[in-house]
Amino acid sequence: MTVRIENPIFDKLGMKYPIVEGGMTWAGTGALAAAVSEAGGLGFIGTGYWHGDEVRREVRRAKELTDKPFGVNVMLMSRHIREVFDVILEEGVKVVATGAGDPSPFLDELHAAGVTVMPVVPSLSMAKMMQRKGVDAVVAEGMESGGHIGQMTTMALVPQVVDAVSIPVIAAGGIADGRGVAAAFALGASGVQMGTRFLTALESEVHPNYKAKVLKARDIDTIITGNIVGSRVRVLKNKMAKEYVKREVEEIGKPEPDYETVEKLESGTLRAAVIDGDKNGGAFMAGQVSGMVNDEKPVAEILAEIWAQATDIMGIENTTK
Repeated sequence: MTVRIENPIFDKLGMKYPIVEGGMTWAGTGALAAAVSEAGGLGFIGTGYWHGDEVRREVRRAKELTDKPFGVNVMLMSRHIREVFDVILEEGVKVVATGAGDPSPFLDELHAAGVTVMPVVPSLSMAKMMQRKGVDAVVAEGMESGGHIGQMTTMALVPQVVDAVSIPVIAAGGIADGRGVAAAFALGASGVQMGTRFLTALESEVHPNYKAKVLKARDIDTIITGNIVGSRVRVLKNKMAKEYVKREVEEIGKPEPDYETVEKLESGTLRAAVIDGDKNGGAFMAGQVSGMVNDEKPVAEILAEIWAQATDIMGIENTTK
């Protein structure tokens, strides 16, 4: 198989590898983002519901560790969205990824500042709408991913998005090694995004308990919460996740289901996992590829090994050697 790789955005950013770090809230710190960018990929700081000053802190941490471009992932449903974008513009961040909403109200000011905007999309209709709005690329994310997910699998979603839009498509979901990267390019993607694979990197600052859960995970060790109540989230199985799913099912047949109480079960659980390492009460967001992640090594080694395997499969020259 011979594949031609073209992505003008990655060329502009001077990236060595067409590999993006997923913007993982709390886990995607300035240190991890800097490590990915410094090694030749594109790192992202995950902001979630952070205030602007928290975003600024991590952006400046990243700047201290690399002079390479990195991005900030913005959750558009955050009530702090305006101050987050103000920080992005003030700090000269080069790339923004968005989720949970429509970034078009902010596109003009971001583009005026030279910021590349690439929303994460879970469906073909969303990808087409984002292109009409004027974004620079889309991240087509399948439900194999950790964290918030849609209904489509990566294998089904990516080629349909590639066929429907003319902007670069970055494939995400279920990718942890060079085989997944090669498959994504065969589907027509012009880049890949990985999150779970970076959770156990040496530069990852998640709690040791989080790394241990990913390293010990088997292929069937993730579960989806929010299938009935709230938004769908893929996490590693533990007491909290199982209780959430159980309570969801119990509320279905009730005359007055208490979905609000069920949703509260997940409040603050991601921070509890990443920062506190709460084995029972934390939401350990991770993808179905967790069972493939079985070592802890520097980001630079992860990227180099994945790209070497991918180029070998695709039959292209590995110019990064």
